[in-house]
Amino acid sequence: MQHATTSPHQHIATVMQVAADGVGAQAAARHEQVIRDSWLRCVQQHRLDPTRMQEAVILPQARLREHQDQMEALLQIARHGLESLYSKVAGLGYVVLLTDARGVTVDFLGDLVFEPSLRKAGLYLGADWSEHHAGTCGVGTCISTGQALTVHLDDHFDATHIPLTCTTAPVYDSAGQLSAVLDISQLSSNQPKESQHLALQLVKMYAHDIENAAFLHRHRHDWVLRLSQAPQFLDVQPDYLLALDANGRVVGHNRRAQLALQQGEPLLGMGFEKLFGLPFGQIGRFVMTQPSDQRAVMLAGGKQLLFLSAVPPPARPVASAPREERRVPAPLAALSAGDAALDRQVERVARLVNTPISLLITGETGSGKEYFAKAVHTASERRSRPFVAVNCAAIPEHLIESELFGHLPGSFSGASPKGKRGLIAEADGGTLFLDEIGDMPLALQARLLRVLSEREVLPVGATRPVPVNIRVIAATHAPLEQLVLAGRFRDDLYYRLKGAHIQLPPLRERSDLGAMITRLLGHRAITPAALQRLLAHRWPGNLRELRNVLDYAASLCADGAIDLDDLPELQVARLPLRADAAEAAHDDGPEALLQALRAAHWNVSAVARQMGLSRMTLYRRMKRAGIVPPNRME
Repeated sequence: MQHATTSPHQHIATVMQVAADGVGAQAAARHEQVIRDSWLRCVQQHRLDPTRMQEAVILPQARLREHQDQMEALLQIARHGLESLYSKVAGLGYVVLLTDARGVTVDFLGDLVFEPSLRKAGLYLGADWSEHHAGTCGVGTCISTGQALTVHLDDHFDATHIPLTCTTAPVYDSAGQLSAVLDISQLSSNQPKESQHLALQLVKMYAHDIENAAFLHRHRHDWVLRLSQAPQFLDVQPDYLLALDANGRVVGHNRRAQLALQQGEPLLGMGFEKLFGLPFGQIGRFVMTQPSDQRAVMLAGGKQLLFLSAVPPPARPVASAPREERRVPAPLAALSAGDAALDRQVERVARLVNTPISLLITGETGSGKEYFAKAVHTASERRSRPFVAVNCAAIPEHLIESELFGHLPGSFSGASPKGKRGLIAEADGGTLFLDEIGDMPLALQARLLRVLSEREVLPVGATRPVPVNIRVIAATHAPLEQLVLAGRFRDDLYYRLKGAHIQLPPLRERSDLGAMITRLLGHRAITPAALQRLLAHRWPGNLRELRNVLDYAASLCADGAIDLDDLPELQVARLPLRADAAEAAHDDGPEALLQALRAAHWNVSAVARQMGLSRMTLYRRMKRAGIVPPNRME
């Protein structure tokens, strides 16, 4: 039995004994062999020092984004599983983590009240839990062994982590390769390791569900075979999944099928005939039109009786056009005129337009959150259905419930005698855009959560809910995480809304400002002096302010191009950069260029905009001049 009473000094001594013995000292006899083996790997293979206590490392946002981008499809599929698992363990002090195959946490659900402690302990987004870095731990040892397990308290190699209890299960892809790890962890525990038995079963179950969902998505164009030992569960929760190509050969399987059906040779590539002793042409006997108890099949060799359900691939078009590279839909492409950071956001959202995943758009006031939401709607299959925008800050608090959920006739004092359908129901089949979601009253957040979870709405005064089919996009300029910490926003609603997070950059940080001005002006011309004045402004009102300024200038400009006199008074202080320095820098003088960069605090993008250059051009000039930014010097 393990408790949190082991001191770091005692723990280090125990680990060093095991490392010295090579087998396991008497002091470590209570630790399982899988833990002792991991300790030995940490010392002998990973060259970790048990006396060095190292806090968890959190990757910077840019590197975390790289890890998330590489498994975007699985993240989308896994999100519902993470939310379901978290709803069952949140009240017990657990956090839920999903890591990639390298041990980097790419998704996280937890109580943000404890955010500082969670971040310090590494139970947070971006934490690196690989065994070669963090030592014996739930994620790292799961990756090393390929097994579900619990690493409890002083099972951990690094004494920094001995307060933690971490329970993990691997998620495999359809080729049998480990693709992710699902983890539930607590900051501390005063219970023995056996107390985590239920946690282990839960995490194994949800890892299996995520794995199967990813399998079905990956092989949606192949024959899919569902196999079960009991006919009653064949169509509900099959034990094994196989995917076959048009020739009847296995092209994919879930982990359970690999472990149970692989007999001495790889399951991938094996034929239907070899597996079941039947010609592939007889697969029609096992389609779902037959009762499940009449779909029995014997594994080749008479080793096991199973029940089989076969789902054929969907019919392909007779004359399909050549496959083209994925393109960003026009409504989304129009949101950017070449800003690299915004382009990445747009490309990511383009892959989500027809999924049910909720989107949370954040950014400064006027940065284009509603435009972005409308573009997502217009680019999706819901474009022919309503786009209903709700400003949660603009509706009086005493009316927001009836406005959102609707009401029956006479259901409250002042209610319409005809009743009201409600904005959520108005969005049925389309998109519900909840702007300034941070201003929604706390009491209504629980009701909104039910709408998102159950896909049904209960009007005021009604006893029966009404089903709704909506895509929810929320937006705010407020820091929702801080509202959660302050108790003004529900953390479960926050995670439900944050299926994918889109952070819109402020206009002053966008490298495509000049191109955006040109695009918004359309056919109207603008003088270089007026354009420079616009580029020098800091745009505190972002896109909204830019549109207003251009509309104002276009109204004053009767003929020809917009000039300085047509512009309203602007704060021409976009950078602390003197005009003479910018002009001199434009002439490629190394000293002037260095002066301009220093004046702008090494904001290369800002200097490039001031000079009317691309960032790459400015970088080339810096390279020719031998100028290296301070943050890149070694």
